[in-house]
Amino acid sequence: MFFAGLFAIYFTLRSTSPELWADRTQLLNVPFALVNTLILILSSVTCQMGVFAAERMQPYNVKGTGWKTLGMVPWFWITFALGGIFVSGQIWEYATLVAEGMPISADPYASAFYLTTGFHALHVTGGLVAFLLTIGRAYAVKRFRHKEATTAIVVSYYWHFVDVVWIALFAVIYFLK
Repeated sequence: MFFAGLFAIYFTLRSTSPELWADRTQLLNVPFALVNTLILILSSVTCQMGVFAAERMQPYNVKGTGWKTLGMVPWFWITFALGGIFVSGQIWEYATLVAEGMPISADPYASAFYLTTGFHALHVTGGLVAFLLTIGRAYAVKRFRHKEATTAIVVSYYWHFVDVVWIALFAVIYFLK
């Protein structure tokens, strides 16, 4: 519901201040944001590969070749790294925009931009913590069971939701003219 409110802010701002919208969206680095978005989407793929491994009750790598040899833990570490790259990209984008004269206090568009993308980045960070806890749990148990696999699946639902929300935010923030 909170994200719905944030989307409402953007649509209201666009309809009431089209000049501000047009001016501020020119500062956005769409190619960089697109690459960062693709990184987040790829992290959903690696997350799902980890879920497939968890469903096979395979927390760690097994001998052989191919993607099925990787266990849940390695896939989740890859997902964690990709999510970290995404958040780092957001921070870099914020620093660039502030340097270009768009701090959070600049105008309503800047406030909406930072609030919306920052709230999403907090959700991604929460997902990264969940991955660390899930990986730690896999290391802590003597035997990987259904309970651990279910944890991996639930964390993946959250991660996929955060990715879908970002795709919608990305479309509204970076492409809607």
